[in-house]
Amino acid sequence: MKIDILTLFPEMFAPLEHSIVGKAQEKGLLEINYHNFRQNAEKSRHVDDEPYGGGQGMLLRVQPIFDTMAKIQADKPRVLLLEPAGRKFDQAYAEELAQEDQLIFICGHYEGYDERIKTLVTDEVSLGDFVLTGGELAAMTVVDATVRLIPEVLGKESSHQDDSFSSGLLEYPQYTRPYDFRGMTVPDVLMSGHHENIRRWRLEQSLRKTWQRRPDLLDHYQLSPEEADLLEKIKTQDRENEERND
Repeated sequence: MKIDILTLFPEMFAPLEHSIVGKAQEKGLLEINYHNFRQNAEKSRHVDDEPYGGGQGMLLRVQPIFDTMAKIQADKPRVLLLEPAGRKFDQAYAEELAQEDQLIFICGHYEGYDERIKTLVTDEVSLGDFVLTGGELAAMTVVDATVRLIPEVLGKESSHQDDSFSSGLLEYPQYTRPYDFRGMTVPDVLMSGHHENIRRWRLEQSLRKTWQRRPDLLDHYQLSPEEADLLEKIKTQDRENEERND
C-alpha cells in the first residue's frame, strides 16, 4: 500500500516510523510519503486566510492543497479529509480501507477548510464527536488501524481476527504467565487443554463483556443459535444478581 499525507507538520508523524507500521515499511509492504503543502503556497507561504463573509478563525486556502495534490502520482486513490462532520471511523471502515492500493490524507489546521478543497476528496472521516487542533493525530490513528490489517503486516493472517470489533463483539479476557500472581489466578478452563471448553468459555466471556459494556453492538450483530443461548444465560445471571443485590 502507498500512503500520501498532506500536512503542515510532517515531524508529527515520527511514531509511524516505529513498531508495526515501521516494520511494514521496512518489509516493503507499505510506503508513506509526507507532503508539506506550505511549500506549494504561492502567497508568501501563507496557507490560511480569513473567511469571506466574516467569522471567527482562519481557513485553509484552496491553492496550496490543489497544487500539492497535482504533484502526487496517483491512479484513482481514496482521498481522505479529516473532518468532524465526516463518516465515523470504525473497524469495518479500517477493513474497507485496507483493501486499497493507495490512500491520500489531507490534514487540516485552523478553523476549517475552503469548501472547494472537498472537490478533491472521496471520504470525509471523523474519529468521533470531538475536535482536535489538527488532522495529524486523526490521520495517524486511521493509518495505524488500517495498516495492521494489510496481509503479512502482523505476521499471521489470524492475528487481528479476534480483536475487539473485528468479530462484531468485544474481545474475551486473556492471560499469560505466571498462573498465580499475588493470589490472582488464571481461570482453570484455560489450563485444561480442552479446546472446545476453551472456545466456548471465550465466546461466553466475549458476549458477556459486550452485553455489559457495549450492548449497542448487539443491535446489529447476527447471533448464532449457540450465541443466542449463551447470551440468554448471561442475561438471566445478571437479573438474578440484581435481584440478590436489591
